[in-house]
Amino acid sequence: MIKLGVPSKGRLMQETFAWFSARGVHLSKSGSDREYVGRVDGVAGVELVLLSAGEIPRELAAGRLDMGVTGTDLVHEKLANWTDVVAPMAEMGFGFADLIIAVPACWRDVTCLHDLDAVAARFRAQHGFRLRIATKYHRLVRQFMTAQGVADYQLVDSQGATEGAVKNVTAEAIADITSTGATIKANHLQILEDGLVLKSQATLWHSKLAQGDCSTLIEKIGITP
Repeated sequence: MIKLGVPSKGRLMQETFAWFSARGVHLSKSGSDREYVGRVDGVAGVELVLLSAGEIPRELAAGRLDMGVTGTDLVHEKLANWTDVVAPMAEMGFGFADLIIAVPACWRDVTCLHDLDAVAARFRAQHGFRLRIATKYHRLVRQFMTAQGVADYQLVDSQGATEGAVKNVTAEAIADITSTGATIKANHLQILEDGLVLKSQATLWHSKLAQGDCSTLIEKIGITP
């Protein structure tokens, strides 16, 4: 019996169910909305495990799931050595989102990372502490900023709606996921021209550490390992 991890609620769960159903594997959630019990029809030997999208990378990395559906962003952020422990099997064509860097729209002269680097240096000289960037994606943002040569900043953890951090004066800039950019604009922010950290979408992953034989499921849904 192999274990397939799928997001446990919301649009991501429904679109995952539809993706598998179109390939002859029917996933369903049993019981009430508060119960995380599921079933699989159309292929033998598969157990459906319903988890939050954020939990699935960890369970794949530990080998407790054989396969799982979650975003590229979550795998790259939560697993430092992700290429050693998981492999992408199929991009699923939904759940699109970009991890971006955004600054206040009133910073009209700050349009790129070079501008942000200059502003950050002036900010530190003026205020005595580094410019703050609110995010939930510390690993990805730190790697990106290092690669781009931006140094005078600090990351602050965002516990709630990251887009509101600038308005609430808990940060001077943000790094967050966006799909349309509408929420960014609504909070009077602008995305830097070269501020794309990562393009993400829902992806089917395979655990390199799990022991289950996934060949039957892989053949059924018609993907190439």
